[in-house]
Amino acid sequence: MKKFRKVLDGLTTSPGTIGSPTCGSAASTPTAAPTPREIDVQEMLVSENFQICKTVRHGFPYQPTALAFDPVQKIVAIGTRTGGIRILGRPGVDCYCQHESGAAVLQLQFLINEGALVTACADDTLHLWNLRQRRPAVLHSLKFNRERITFCHLPFQSKWLYVGTERGNTHIVNIESFILSGYVIMWNKAIELATKTHPGPVVHLSDSPKDEGKLLIGFESGTVVQWDLRVKKADFRIYYDEAIHSVSWHHEGKQFMCSHSDGSLTMWNLRNTTKPFQITFPHGKVGKDGRKESCKPILKVEYKTSRNSSEPFIIFSGGLSYDKAGRRPTLTIMHGKAITVLEMDHPIVEFMVLCETPYNNEIQEPYAVVVLLEKDFIVVDLTQSNFPIFENPYPMDIHESPVTCTAYFADCPPDIIPILYSIGAKNKKTGYSQKEWPVSGGTWTLGSQTYPEIIITGHADGSIKFWDASAITLQMLYKLKTSKVFEKPKPSEGRAADLAEEDPFAVQMVSWCPHSRVFCVVGISAHVILYRFSKYDGNTQIVSLDLRLQGDGEDPVSPSETENNPCFSDPSCHSPQHPPASPGCGTPDGAKDSNQCLKVKSRPVRMPPGYQAELVVQLLWVDGEPPQQITSLDVNSAYGLLAFGNCNGLAVVDYIQKSILLCMSTLDLYGAADPYQRLTRSPRKNRQSTSDFCMRGLSNFYSDSKKRIRTSYQSLTELTDNQVSMDMERSKSPTSDHVNGHCTSPTSQPCSAGKPRLPVGPEGPRLTRRGPGRPPFRKAQSAACMEISLPVSHTEGYASRRAMLQQLHGVSMYSHDEHHTTSYCWTERESRENSFSRSRSSSVSSIDRDTKEAVTTLQFGESYGRKNDALPSPCLWVGTSLGVALLIPISIPTDHEERLEEALTVGPSGGVLMLKGSILRFASLDCGGSLIQSPYEVWRDPNAPEDPDRPRRRKLVNFSPSSSQEACGDGHLAVVCSEKQAKVFLMPSQTCLFVHNITESSFVLRADVVSVCNSICLACFCANGHVMTLSLPSLRPLMDVNYLPLTDMRIARTFCFTNGGQALYLSSPTEVQRITYSQEMCDNLQEMLGELFTPIETPEAQNRGFLKGFFGGNAQNVDREELFGEAAAGKASRSLAQHIPGPAGMEGMKAAAGGVVGDLARARIALDERGQRLGELEERTALMMTSAETFSKHAHELMLKCKDKKWYQL
Repeated sequence: MKKFRKVLDGLTTSPGTIGSPTCGSAASTPTAAPTPREIDVQEMLVSENFQICKTVRHGFPYQPTALAFDPVQKIVAIGTRTGGIRILGRPGVDCYCQHESGAAVLQLQFLINEGALVTACADDTLHLWNLRQRRPAVLHSLKFNRERITFCHLPFQSKWLYVGTERGNTHIVNIESFILSGYVIMWNKAIELATKTHPGPVVHLSDSPKDEGKLLIGFESGTVVQWDLRVKKADFRIYYDEAIHSVSWHHEGKQFMCSHSDGSLTMWNLRNTTKPFQITFPHGKVGKDGRKESCKPILKVEYKTSRNSSEPFIIFSGGLSYDKAGRRPTLTIMHGKAITVLEMDHPIVEFMVLCETPYNNEIQEPYAVVVLLEKDFIVVDLTQSNFPIFENPYPMDIHESPVTCTAYFADCPPDIIPILYSIGAKNKKTGYSQKEWPVSGGTWTLGSQTYPEIIITGHADGSIKFWDASAITLQMLYKLKTSKVFEKPKPSEGRAADLAEEDPFAVQMVSWCPHSRVFCVVGISAHVILYRFSKYDGNTQIVSLDLRLQGDGEDPVSPSETENNPCFSDPSCHSPQHPPASPGCGTPDGAKDSNQCLKVKSRPVRMPPGYQAELVVQLLWVDGEPPQQITSLDVNSAYGLLAFGNCNGLAVVDYIQKSILLCMSTLDLYGAADPYQRLTRSPRKNRQSTSDFCMRGLSNFYSDSKKRIRTSYQSLTELTDNQVSMDMERSKSPTSDHVNGHCTSPTSQPCSAGKPRLPVGPEGPRLTRRGPGRPPFRKAQSAACMEISLPVSHTEGYASRRAMLQQLHGVSMYSHDEHHTTSYCWTERESRENSFSRSRSSSVSSIDRDTKEAVTTLQFGESYGRKNDALPSPCLWVGTSLGVALLIPISIPTDHEERLEEALTVGPSGGVLMLKGSILRFASLDCGGSLIQSPYEVWRDPNAPEDPDRPRRRKLVNFSPSSSQEACGDGHLAVVCSEKQAKVFLMPSQTCLFVHNITESSFVLRADVVSVCNSICLACFCANGHVMTLSLPSLRPLMDVNYLPLTDMRIARTFCFTNGGQALYLSSPTEVQRITYSQEMCDNLQEMLGELFTPIETPEAQNRGFLKGFFGGNAQNVDREELFGEAAAGKASRSLAQHIPGPAGMEGMKAAAGGVVGDLARARIALDERGQRLGELEERTALMMTSAETFSKHAHELMLKCKDKKWYQL
């Protein structure tokens, strides 16, 4: 099927050198335009350059359930509720595995120093993982059919695994063959026959340190049985009134400790098992009336001895009294008379004491406690009296505040990471243990293909974290708190209180230039903060600009008036107002109740080294309505400009002069080139308020069943119910009106009320806004913004594209996918092909036939603003939700002094390009097919001391299209990608050269032009989970993989591409998953990953001396093979458990095919198979021997019978 698809692709686009134009049905190429053959671009990328695979997962394992530690290899494993396993060693050794079933991991057991791991899952299946390869794989699985697994225990250096079940039975599994033994300890044999009640599930299994042939079985009801494996009977039985949660042995094997549900600890001596010789309630106090306080259960206890102290360590979780409500979860450490209670920030899932020896019959010598919390992972140092914690080298705090946005930058300037690290290191926490991190297993070396990579995460509390992501590791470099720019919010009253944002500083999107180090942040409260980087601290006055980008205006143009009256003026129109451009401007006139969502600090603020806020732009409340949230952002340091837009319009800010250049509704940006016809409609009396959906809480992205999560981004294309005119204040010249922050095209003329204006565009004659054969109006659909709860589990799909977008952006978006063309000059053929073809819905009446157009993407760059431009100039690309790409030329003085003083001119009268669906991405290529980077300013420290001999001047790096036009003269290629298709235009003629319909049944969520294998391509991520790449400029499909069959909103909102064939997304609220779609990186991934297993000699057991051995101090060994082997115990019932080989047989081992580890794994499997064959051969030999003995016996009897008889008597 793939080959056939490639053949079809070859019929429409030819690989290699670009062939004939392939606009297909979407657009037609004008005959006067140069043919693509004139542009000779040799495309280097082919399908073989692409392969998608996961690389590494960072962050805290989401919803952890189990913990295990290998004391010899010194690696830790964490199981999760979704069937994931994270295996951690030294920094760089971080591996993620996933059970195919997705069942929760109940328990983990390392085969100590064997390079293997046993997992018990909630679907009653045991799995054996091979860790002797960089990508662990399942070797065997054993599915229990009739009983549920509750507890597992694997003795050190044993190949027999004890498995306790919910029925109270204990089964034994051979780890090597993963076959169930016929030896079973039934619950009714373990307890006394006189006992009439069931003891409950098995909650504990452990072998006696004194005798390996004795197995201690703990039942939930409070019954403890020591079972003699040799004689198959119980040595003793203990009955206690309270339920048991855990049991821990003293290393001598003479006594053990139990934790109970009433918050008590009981000590039992094997000499007298009739009653405990000690009962303690560590946190239970005795009241004045003599009654003890009721306490919470002690879920786990560890009883460890130390060589340096005669007093043992008793460490347990829980046990606090019930009367102290609101107390945090605790871990208690009892050492002699000293009791230390460590309060945790989150509930304790599991803890484990790390000891020097793996042998349970030696002095344990504990040195640390690993504590797995619901949302954190800590290690406590037991060697110091104050019990400090170790500094965690893993990035376990990504979710410290819920992640709301991500950005990924590969191949950054090499000096940016050391600078960020040096500044961030000054703010690190102190008080950590001075010892080395105890989880130090595995090996990891820096790969050969490493380059600087940075990941930026924005969070709900307004913080932003910069992470060093080089060489598939993750380390936090620097943390920025945007909330420090504002005053603390005061409690609101009335309607404002209802709309108050739970997280008013939540980061919505970021824009960063690594070269100039200019950083821009958009917050959920409709604010934009611009930061400049400095290595020196400063005392800065933050400049605040307020503007109104709040237009209820729709286009009231009727079909009959379209030809002659394209612009109207209405005295009742509510156009966006433009405040003064002076710093710290106040509320505009005419908006008495306009106010800010947040208040910027008015006093000078002392800022430490790092990113320092320079400018804050806020959208104001208007008429009691909160501002629409910002949906697009771009900043350019070479131009000194910042642009952002929302569903009402676009704003351009000069952050050098601290002034507002442009503040327009989206409709005004078209000028005379508006391609759509917009009908008037009657105003409704009861206007639906949009503010109910604007300031909604984004506070938590966790899929918590107890907390409904509300989407926080406002409607992009929400319909309004007021009739307003389309005429905005765009009649003033840029030179006369730049004081008011409103610069428009010099070609625009004033519109007097009641008189139609005939605009004259740069092309000369007026262009009609309605092409031949086009429908007189556009069908619009009511798009009410709803409050949506994100699902706890993965979504099972979305009923419509609107529902998906509503969660993706937190908005109601409606995109007219059916209308698309290459320019605003239509032909009859285009009109027929692009006409609205969907059947009308009876629910959509003429009163709703208008649509608010949102600005969905922005990008500064050098281009040709108009068709007749001879030279490229600074431009702003504007993409809208209706599939329109606008090109706005900007006039910027080139002289340094003039740039600081003279006003800039913005003329929204450039080209108009059209595609299906909302515009997502712009990019510029030269005629050689190379990517043209946006110009930038070389970084200079704004707080550095000035040198009077060398005045500070801006140094710009400009990538102009005219600098690389040796191949085809003037011009460049513009790549525009929407959620439905991609097009390549030749500028300045705006001719469509290539078009590709990316998807019909779904839509693109993320798109970017990235570099792969020293070339570039267009990478797309669709809502149906497909990851695609297209060649540039021919848009030839290179890869289409159904990577994420079930995508959810978290992935959709955080997925981002970067150079080098890499991408990332938030796979869970606490984890970042990095992937690659480059074949080269997939081939080199093995050497980049760390080794989980390193050959280490197992420490020898201590020689306890003659006297201790003589008096029974040494542990007694038992040959478990004699007890549990098939010869002694027989075979288990086939219906009890089903053996399942590893996935696809040997395919589970293919990841290790190229190394020594693979050879060892294959040899081990071969040995297992050989052992099975030898066992079968042994059985056959035994049967033959038995048959031969029987034959010999019968022959001997016959001989004796016929011995004395004559021949004639026979």
